[in-house]
Amino acid sequence: MLDVRRLRLLRELKIRGTLAGVADALAYSPSAVSQQLALLEKEVGVELLQKVGRRVQLTAQAEILVEHTSHLLDRLEVAEAEVTASLTTVSGTVRVAVFQSAAHAVIPQALTILGEEFPELRVEVTEREPEAGLFEVAARDFDLVIAEQYPGHTRAHLPGLDRVNLATDALRLAVPPASAALDAVARGAVDLGGATASLAGLASGLESLADTAGLPWVMEPEGTASRQWATQLCRSAGFEPDVRFQTADLVAHIRLIQSGNAVGILPDLVWSGEQPTVRLLDLAGEPHRTIFSAARLASAGRPGVVAVRDALSRAVAQVASAD
Repeated sequence: MLDVRRLRLLRELKIRGTLAGVADALAYSPSAVSQQLALLEKEVGVELLQKVGRRVQLTAQAEILVEHTSHLLDRLEVAEAEVTASLTTVSGTVRVAVFQSAAHAVIPQALTILGEEFPELRVEVTEREPEAGLFEVAARDFDLVIAEQYPGHTRAHLPGLDRVNLATDALRLAVPPASAALDAVARGAVDLGGATASLAGLASGLESLADTAGLPWVMEPEGTASRQWATQLCRSAGFEPDVRFQTADLVAHIRLIQSGNAVGILPDLVWSGEQPTVRLLDLAGEPHRTIFSAARLASAGRPGVVAVRDALSRAVAQVASAD
């Protein structure tokens, strides 16, 4: 009989690519991972790993085992979900990966709902960028991920994951309040040379995306979906954005814009029902991003996962009604 724990290590190697990656994910030492895989090779009686430079590569026989291991782990998750569903209380632990603005806006309300209705359920929340969160749910590091999708930008549908939409979230051009913009120009933080706006226009007349040409921008880091989308939007308006500030922290975006040091694009969800502290302007076409959750198909029916998703939906509704 093959050892399921060793089979899982082989599957982890397929997913993560290196022995060090497996060791880090499962809190093993690389040597322990290597020893366990060597024992699995003896159990199977065939070579499972081949050296390719400084890395190892799975053999065809190892790929067969990985495929069966994935099905086996899915069946074990389904069995666990069915046993849990037969109980009269919702308990256990649900591990949630969430991107920043959703963590600020809906997680506190969702946790309050869950604490009142399911006190025996433990929910662990970790901030993750959507791409990483989706991968880590597929890899069984998390049970549920809250992710986002920008207009015209689709995320890969990973096999074995479902996808449930939570909300659509308006995206708006965010510019400083008139007083902050005027102060920024007065102290030299904003150079109007080459900009389409005059001093008076910057203070009160920014009304469209094109008006921000030549002004400092704050955006999320390169490679993120939001950065790609915002850059293309600026280019379609006829200019290349002058990105002086890069951060994934949307609170920092708000502070930079509010203080008159930048313009940017912010999702409505970031305000979480509170009054905006910057001027928000509608963009052409009224673009929205989609917020969704994803779980493994094998565990999506777990009562804990179902409860968390229901609480998230209700939290989103609360935020929307407060706007």
